[in-house]
Amino acid sequence: MDKIRVLIADDHTLFREGLRALLTAAPDVDVVGEAATGEEAIAQALAQQPDVVLMDIQMPGASGVNGIEATRRILHASPHIGVIMLTMLEDDDSVFAAMRAGARGYILKGADKAEVFKTLRAVAQGEALFGPAIAHRLMTFFGALGPAPASAPPLAFPELTEREREVLSLISQGHNNAAIAEQLTLSPKTVGNHISNIFSKLQVADRAQAIVRARAAGLGI
Repeated sequence: MDKIRVLIADDHTLFREGLRALLTAAPDVDVVGEAATGEEAIAQALAQQPDVVLMDIQMPGASGVNGIEATRRILHASPHIGVIMLTMLEDDDSVFAAMRAGARGYILKGADKAEVFKTLRAVAQGEALFGPAIAHRLMTFFGALGPAPASAPPLAFPELTEREREVLSLISQGHNNAAIAEQLTLSPKTVGNHISNIFSKLQVADRAQAIVRARAAGLGI
């Protein structure tokens, strides 16, 4: 069984050492590198191509590359890497931002051993694992967007112009050319031209066939 190759990115040396000791004790985990800044995390991830990066969400960087920005850059170059955010608190805003950057999980720095390995192994297998606080935030966020607008029904006879559809609708309601001309403020000759175009485009021979096609499509009902 291949080991899970892990990169630890955190600016606190003692925390990195403790996490390394915890992970290296597991038979299925191999720590392939460490980083103390966002820039180092990016460079190490690109060089080592780990399966998972444990990324401090607030990690400093000389050019303002924190954990979230480092995550975005790593996944832009290597989208197969699973990034897990490390955070002191269930900071919904930061973790939500990390999710948008592509992170697939988070671990509280006070989490127990079982939680660390559960999240690590899930993300290594391609899953995403976030706690109930983030799940609740997601539900609130998407709930605030409201229901998706109903998609517009397909336009009947898209080959016809808007005016031709108006004429066809009136034909299907039983109006003759003179009535159509009066209702649409058109000359009878113009109405006749529109009807000729409609018959040609719909490939019908007469008014009766046009009415059948129109009513089948819901026009003039």
